[in-house]
Amino acid sequence: MSVVAGSLYPPGMTTHSKTKTPAAASAATAPIERLYLVDGSGYIFRAFHALPPLTRADGTHVNAVYGFTQMLMRLIQDMRADHLAVIFDAGRRTFRNDIYAEYKAHRPEPPPELIPQFALVREATRALNVPAIEQPGYEADDLIATYAAEAAKRGAKVTIVSSDKDLMQLIAEGIEMLDPIKNKRIGPEEVKEKFGVGPDKVVDVQALAGDSTDNVPGVPGIGVKTAAQLIIEYGSLETLLERAGEIKQPKRREALQQNREKALMSRRLVELDRKVPVEHDLNEFAVKPPDHATLMAFFQAQEFKRLIQRLEAEHLDGGGAAAVAALGEGTQGEPAPAASGEQKPAERKYELVQDVARLQAWIQRAFAQGVVAVDTETTGLDATQAELVGVSMALGAGDACYIPLQHKQKGAGGLDLGDQGQAPKQIALEQAIKRLKPLLEDPGVLKIGHNIKYDAMVLHRYGIDLSPHDDTMLISFVLEAGLHGHGMDELSELHLGHKTITYEEVTGTGKAQIGFAEVPLERALDYAAEDADVTWRLHQSLKPRLIAEHLLTLYETIERPLVPILAEMEAAGVKVDLDSLRLLSREFGAKMATIEAEAYRLAGREFNVGSPKQLGEILFDELKLTGGKKGKTGAYSTHSDVLEQLADDHPLPAKILEWRQIAKLKSTYADALVEELNPQTGRIHTSFAMAGAATGRLSSTDPNLQNIPVRSEEGRRIRRAFVAEPGHKLLSVDYSQIELRLVAEIAGVDQLKKAFRDNLDIHALTASEVFGVPLAKMDPVTRRKAKAINFGIIYGISAFGLARQIGVEQKEAADYIKKYFERYPGIRQYMEKMRETARQTGYVTTLFGRRCHLRGINDKNPAMRGFAERQAINAPIQGTAADIIKRAMIRVPGRLARQSLKARMLLQVHDELLFEVPDAEVEATSAVVRAVMEGATQPALTLSVPLVADVGVADNWAAAH
Repeated sequence: MSVVAGSLYPPGMTTHSKTKTPAAASAATAPIERLYLVDGSGYIFRAFHALPPLTRADGTHVNAVYGFTQMLMRLIQDMRADHLAVIFDAGRRTFRNDIYAEYKAHRPEPPPELIPQFALVREATRALNVPAIEQPGYEADDLIATYAAEAAKRGAKVTIVSSDKDLMQLIAEGIEMLDPIKNKRIGPEEVKEKFGVGPDKVVDVQALAGDSTDNVPGVPGIGVKTAAQLIIEYGSLETLLERAGEIKQPKRREALQQNREKALMSRRLVELDRKVPVEHDLNEFAVKPPDHATLMAFFQAQEFKRLIQRLEAEHLDGGGAAAVAALGEGTQGEPAPAASGEQKPAERKYELVQDVARLQAWIQRAFAQGVVAVDTETTGLDATQAELVGVSMALGAGDACYIPLQHKQKGAGGLDLGDQGQAPKQIALEQAIKRLKPLLEDPGVLKIGHNIKYDAMVLHRYGIDLSPHDDTMLISFVLEAGLHGHGMDELSELHLGHKTITYEEVTGTGKAQIGFAEVPLERALDYAAEDADVTWRLHQSLKPRLIAEHLLTLYETIERPLVPILAEMEAAGVKVDLDSLRLLSREFGAKMATIEAEAYRLAGREFNVGSPKQLGEILFDELKLTGGKKGKTGAYSTHSDVLEQLADDHPLPAKILEWRQIAKLKSTYADALVEELNPQTGRIHTSFAMAGAATGRLSSTDPNLQNIPVRSEEGRRIRRAFVAEPGHKLLSVDYSQIELRLVAEIAGVDQLKKAFRDNLDIHALTASEVFGVPLAKMDPVTRRKAKAINFGIIYGISAFGLARQIGVEQKEAADYIKKYFERYPGIRQYMEKMRETARQTGYVTTLFGRRCHLRGINDKNPAMRGFAERQAINAPIQGTAADIIKRAMIRVPGRLARQSLKARMLLQVHDELLFEVPDAEVEATSAVVRAVMEGATQPALTLSVPLVADVGVADNWAAAH
């Protein structure tokens, strides 16, 4: 049988009882064939620094414990060993301190939040039924050295799991290292690459070079490179010191002669003791399955809810459900065992596919398997213009290929790359597309990608409609939005312990950088095939968690089906009036010049208005305005919030703010949008980022069309430049006050619910409730204050912030907030509930089950904690609004198609959708879109407040909204 994906149990050990299986029972007496020794300290510190703060309910930090546990489970899953132990340092003082009192004396103390986790990590090791070994007076490295030497002497193969350079001296026949960060095996060649000498000479080089981290003195002035040269020349440290007088360089000769004793002492410090009188025998390290009850008790004590869920799922299925529950997060998809039943590790085999026969072989394997990871290599990042350079595929962990299609430069390394070096040997683009198309469009073959929207858009331009698909970026986002980024490189290190090849490593940097089409094929192969390989491994690691953590529905009904919708929107683009933009640019330039002249008059002299340094000197040194604060550079801060506070004292800050606003509009929009025009389509194509905000809100980039200011006349003029094609109109459909409606729903505020059902003016109602003004006598100023309170409360606004916003004293603003909560106590209760939920679980959820993780919710820093608490209050509201409009976006195209309407959805901006509609279909399209948006929660969710969508139609965007 094959290894269950992500299972905690090694092959043949899927028991959850205390009774040993035959395999486990015989392990204690069987010969040692494969031993893994884990450097516990390396695991602890890597886990601590890799994960965000995580605390139990009692406040104990457990992020290192959680990370350590996952890493060890992954190792248990991935290794093929019959013996395993984790080795720890027993304390800071060892026999080396008797040799040299200053040894490691300068090492800083561990962070205070890590110290309590050391004991818990050992407890985690024992809960997994793995020996946790330590011994007073000796470092973990000495114990590893002793056990490795003894195991190798018995004929076993030893793998030391560590990236510590001090352990490289142990590498020898039968002993290797595994770098868990890079997931890379380290042998003699890798040691030589690092130290310049083989493993047997490493201690001599270290003795000369010293080590500032451990306070090993070495010989002053001699580094690793020089030390290696000297040891190679003289053979050993002792010989070198005896013949130091022969050294020609005076400084080097004197340093060696004067520091002879230091060098010899340093060698004693760095050389590991391979004969420690160890207290545990190697036979005690036999791999055994953990006891379910013990492991569950540990997970429960640490409040590791996810691991509890996965352990329960695996236990209920007797281990067979591990493919779903996926306890471990390590490399999956390994090949089936050999006929003998022996489990063999996945080997990295990448193939360069340069002829049709080999391509067809890969395609047939993918058809037979029914799932394939796919990645494209292109000439750029703009999916609407980038040209296809090659395609990579993976069919298992380490089983990947690269199909070059449009490479241009002759490669090296003996490959047959074609005539005259003009182009490498590769399959003709048309032939490859013809053969790949049936596979990539087959509904019975799942295509896996990372940010697959990009690949789908590129392939669509070559006639391939990629479907169906899974996206590892979106799966990661659904699972852990807010905890970390979701780029492939970051996820590879986080979940697979593998550092990927960077784009710059194969293309170069700066002026010397080349395009991917010019990269020699042997370099392109490793980079491109690795992308598909890592994508496959991430999918195997992350996808099962969607079921175990009850997030599959969110992914399947909202995130995954949105990919083709956004791809179509990005491909459609939006038309702009270039003449209007150019005119605006000139007008903005003239207005900036006018403001600059006025700023010179107010300052009393000319200066660079765009220079914060010069502005600060004028405001605080010359005009003597109060509140000036200098930063690390010595310059005064002139951020907008500083200028806003100064505006009441002098007219110059207000002028600078006005100038900055116009300058931003000119550079960011009036000028930049002209440059963003796609010459092939004559339209502007933004890109929608799906894995950004933890709330699930989409963002717009390259260019950002969501942040065009609409409150100022200048900003609205930018939107007027977005126009419809002749014979069409722009249709804007916008949710009315959706976040306030969701506040009423989620917080259960009956007064607000009734007001929305009765279609009352919610801001006027709040003004009446808080300020005691009858609705019939409501004035615009009072209503605006209530509007600021309504929206400010859900963003956690303070009395200080509200006072500044509505122009009242802070005490008065505090009274308004107090009255607001008195009238709507459900909102305060909701806010407290969300804070507490976030503190307990680390996340809050939307009405559709989306998890919004909150880093810093239990941070000791009040500012960070306060920010996270405000996020906890707002995220369920904003996130639910994002889920609702996404559900609408998914449904609209199909509904329009069923009614034979030709409208195209162009943009999504927060709560608004923008369409381009034929003139004759405006009324019908408006009715369809409005109906879909107002019913977007159904049938999954029935709200007690109505959703209302407002419709606007015009020739340009500003007039339509």
